[in-house]
Amino acid sequence: MTETTITFGDLGLPEFILSAVSDMGFETPSPIQQACIPHLLEGRDVLGMAQTGSGKTAAFSLPLLAQVDIEQRHPQMLVMAPTRELAIQVADACEQFTKGAKGIHTVTLYGGQRYDIQLRALRQGAQVVVGTPGRILDHIRRGTLDLSELKFIVLDEADEMLRMGFIDDVETVMAELPEKHQTALFSATMPEPIRRITKRFMTDPQEVKIQSTQRTNPDIAQSCWYVRGFRKNDALLRFLEVEDFDAAIIFTRTKTGTLDITELLEKHGFRAAALNGDMTQQLREQTLDRLRNGSLDILVATDVAARGLDVERISLVVNYDIPLDAESYVHRIGRTGRAGRSGSAILFVEPRERRLLGNIERLMKKPIEEVEVPNHEALQASRRSKFTAKVTKQLEHRDLEQYRLLLEDLFTADQDQEDIAAAMLMLLQGKQKLILPPDPPMEKRTRRERDDRRSERGDRRDRRDSRSEERRGYGNPIPMDLYRIEVGRADGVDVRHIVGAIANEGDINSRNIGHIKLYDEYSTVELPQGLPKELLNVFAKARVLNKQMRMTFVSEANGSTGRERGERRSNGNRRSNGNRRSNDRNDRRDSGRREERRFNERGGRSFNERERSPRKEFKERGEAKERCQRRS
Repeated sequence: MTETTITFGDLGLPEFILSAVSDMGFETPSPIQQACIPHLLEGRDVLGMAQTGSGKTAAFSLPLLAQVDIEQRHPQMLVMAPTRELAIQVADACEQFTKGAKGIHTVTLYGGQRYDIQLRALRQGAQVVVGTPGRILDHIRRGTLDLSELKFIVLDEADEMLRMGFIDDVETVMAELPEKHQTALFSATMPEPIRRITKRFMTDPQEVKIQSTQRTNPDIAQSCWYVRGFRKNDALLRFLEVEDFDAAIIFTRTKTGTLDITELLEKHGFRAAALNGDMTQQLREQTLDRLRNGSLDILVATDVAARGLDVERISLVVNYDIPLDAESYVHRIGRTGRAGRSGSAILFVEPRERRLLGNIERLMKKPIEEVEVPNHEALQASRRSKFTAKVTKQLEHRDLEQYRLLLEDLFTADQDQEDIAAAMLMLLQGKQKLILPPDPPMEKRTRRERDDRRSERGDRRDRRDSRSEERRGYGNPIPMDLYRIEVGRADGVDVRHIVGAIANEGDINSRNIGHIKLYDEYSTVELPQGLPKELLNVFAKARVLNKQMRMTFVSEANGSTGRERGERRSNGNRRSNGNRRSNDRNDRRDSGRREERRFNERGGRSFNERERSPRKEFKERGEAKERCQRRS
């Protein structure tokens, strides 16, 4: 008995949707699309649990767009997403799905874009609104977004909005909706705050749960290199020369990193391009089209910018910067090994990042093989092989007769033909030398280093205990550093604003943001140890409620655990303890002395000195200015 294949045409979608889906190359719906589309077409609320990449965008957008009234030029469908990148992608998908229906307009609302652009689009009459919770709520309060006649609301990646501190904004927006509307909520996990939203705002939701059949493609060969002996840039160039790949994607943590690495690769002859959150959607699509058609071979991207990326050519993933959480690693290497192809993934691991590697190995339930940087012999062999292939291919041409005549001019009785051929090879090799000097001797890994890695993995029982401990909190209990930012309660800042700014600007998963304390004039935040200087520069310039954070290092944060980070998200910065005031006062006094002492040992100023210093510096500048005026 043969199984009947379900097509999009079997799901009851209108012709303009089916035509758009066909033009985009989709033939059969994914499991979550098969399950959700009929429920949403029938007007039911849907609660969907599925991982990123399961096709959930089409699962909610196709049936809801099919019900939009083209004649009515007011918001009928609202989609809330945790990041501007995801909001842009969802909006782009909606526009693609409705290109055959003239009169359906989509507007995207997110922070960082000028208000006049968004206001103009809203005034022109958009039936579909896609955006981030904060900016949507801002437009509602300004009176520029009217949801009084909204028919459909979608919460996409609700658990991520919870982690980023946006859940209060989400609930506020939901409370503004008309009583009669249809709700679809999608989330990879279902923590209690999300369950609470479903009970409060959804009516008898149909639960759809799609299990991931496997975490990673078994055809992906994974390896890691401990950063030593070579700079990461030099090692990257060697790996790219030796690896046999069709197309590659290199992951880095920062937008600046994508530009720097792209410049390096282009300088060495690779066809590379950056992919980051600062790119317009049009430029992003142009870059991906170049990768698909073969005019581009390497993408250098951040995690957020690569979300939803699906290009069959990609056969190599290089994790230039190790991800701060293990789940991101799974998403990264999932960019290769598509459509039944094999692929490979290389992970660069700094000495201070071994704990992060251990977290990844525990999630993968297997060790990742360690490799060394290709040595001069491997590099030389790779270059010679490619050079030989190029010459052999040229020999297939039959129009070589004129070049044979040139050879006769070179051949003389005094010159050996092999010497002439060798001289020509030397000229042809260009910058990539075919004969390389031996690499300087490398220090071998000591037994202690090998034992350190084994102890980080732990034995089987330790790994099992570790996994159960991690489930109790948000994210992994990784070592933290304490930082100070120059925004506080007096600026109207809340914990969720800080979490959102750091997560968005630094492309850091919010589960890796530790304990946050708010004071009147400043705040402190715990972030993973070993953050690159480029990322700290980004945070120094980042803004919270339009005020620069000016982040500075304070000290190592001792005793920060995943459970503490969970408390920060669920309870804010307050503790329900009868003796909270006296205990907190003593804690702050004691910890303040310790932090000040450690900070001063590093050559920094104490908090009190820093708070007084702007006034003192202003006075000194004024006195200096007066002296200059007197001299002139």
